[in-house]
Amino acid sequence: MNTGRVVVITGAGGGVGALLVKRFVDNGDTVVATDANAGALERLRDSLSHPGRLIVETADISSEEDCRRLAESARQLGGHVDVLINCAGFFPITPFEAISVEDWHKVLDINLTGSFLMVRAFLPLMKNNGGGRIINFGSGSVFDGTKSQTHYVAAKAGIVGFSRSLAREVGGDGITVNVITPGLTVTKAVRDHFPEEILQAQRERRALQRDEQPEDLVGPVFFLASDDAGFITGQTINVDGGNFMP
Repeated sequence: MNTGRVVVITGAGGGVGALLVKRFVDNGDTVVATDANAGALERLRDSLSHPGRLIVETADISSEEDCRRLAESARQLGGHVDVLINCAGFFPITPFEAISVEDWHKVLDINLTGSFLMVRAFLPLMKNNGGGRIINFGSGSVFDGTKSQTHYVAAKAGIVGFSRSLAREVGGDGITVNVITPGLTVTKAVRDHFPEEILQAQRERRALQRDEQPEDLVGPVFFLASDDAGFITGQTINVDGGNFMP
């Protein structure tokens, strides 16, 4: 079993990100957890049984300067990074004709450009390590399009193309790059902002007819970060209970 790794996780204060942090910390890894919400990071630290293996850094991943700062923090841990998980996301519901240019840029900056900036900042630390794992979060919405989320779906479709091309560029360095595409996952943010009829419709469309929970994503991500997934790269792993079967 892999243990003792340095793992970097964005969106670490969210429902999925926090569970990923706990899984890797409990595994004996050191986690650099970042989020734009400082309060969420402090609550995460307080919830862990092994907080000594957690480094929290508030950052805006759409900022090149912040990504460089995060990489420097990781560098000081020992000069290398084993796993980078780009989990941060922003998914507003806005009809297309109401999307401003500012809205468009903000959604693409967080959901697509942020992953580019994080990879660019941390890639030298993976090369120093002789290999590593990059896991990017996409979205199941790219398979059918989602009404009133044109900017978000465009960004997540970009994640798939970005990850495939990147996998070919860094494969020679022993680095794998894969995408997880969740279905609509019932985090607190989703429960607070999505009407029940949408959640019910999602349940009815799945082969496994229940809500998708944040816990459903932890195992697949942990697998892709492991040696067991060492020959898997450039792939999109769809985790949605059998809604889409691409």
